[in-house]
Amino acid sequence: MENFDVSDMAAAQDYAPKHFLWEVTDGVALLTLNRPERKNPITFQSYGEMRDLFRALVYRDDIKAVVITGAEGNFSSGGDVHDIIGPLTKMDMKQLLRFTRMTGDLVKAIRNCPQPVIAAIDGICAGAGAAISMAADMRLGTADSKTAFLFTRVGLAGCDMGACTILPRIIGVGRASELLFTGRAMGGEEAERWGWLNRLVAKDTLLADALKLARQLADGPNFGHSMTKTAINHQWSMSLEMAIEAEAQAQAICMQTQDFTRAYNAFVAKEKPKFEGN
Repeated sequence: MENFDVSDMAAAQDYAPKHFLWEVTDGVALLTLNRPERKNPITFQSYGEMRDLFRALVYRDDIKAVVITGAEGNFSSGGDVHDIIGPLTKMDMKQLLRFTRMTGDLVKAIRNCPQPVIAAIDGICAGAGAAISMAADMRLGTADSKTAFLFTRVGLAGCDMGACTILPRIIGVGRASELLFTGRAMGGEEAERWGWLNRLVAKDTLLADALKLARQLADGPNFGHSMTKTAINHQWSMSLEMAIEAEAQAQAICMQTQDFTRAYNAFVAKEKPKFEGN
């Protein structure tokens, strides 16, 4: 497939992907995995296209926040059995490593894009689908959601797409170990208790609630949000001393933005600040 070239379009809403749906409304993007007849599985092509898209978002000022969801009651059933798992059994080591690195590159692209990313999870969220939602900054889900890191169920290790690094940081080592060793499904109410879901929402308001949260973030200090996400990513491997110094530098940079001055002036005038991301 051809790589997504950000320079080819004047505005992000002009992007027309081949393997998922993409809508942009006033800086809030909605990415919908759209193969509902098979519970929205991931294919070789959709992996690559999503990777290229999230890499390109680093350079897009017209996207302020992103929501990822699945069509018609399911988030994603993970790697397609016929389109991915079958072909993998016939690949040599070089081809397999190329594939596993590509799937990891999607997670890295979601983590490294400066925009806050929200996963809206209903129904099945399994395998690669669980890893994609794991890469998001926040997750909203329904009581009917079932999240499962299924890799051991197909004879693989639980360490896939960053799961052994990211998942324990979300729900803790013991709980992550249980899910990664057993491959069992985590229900929606359990997922909220464990901290996987930021919030449990009604099935019929899931997308609206996710978009409302995205809108709230998009209307905030976008440069400040990008610095926050960068700090969360980088500080995983820092000592406390290094983290505090990095945050001091980040905050000093943010204090030079016009949004900081806008917020001060609005406070003095007893008005709500209108951030512009600069």
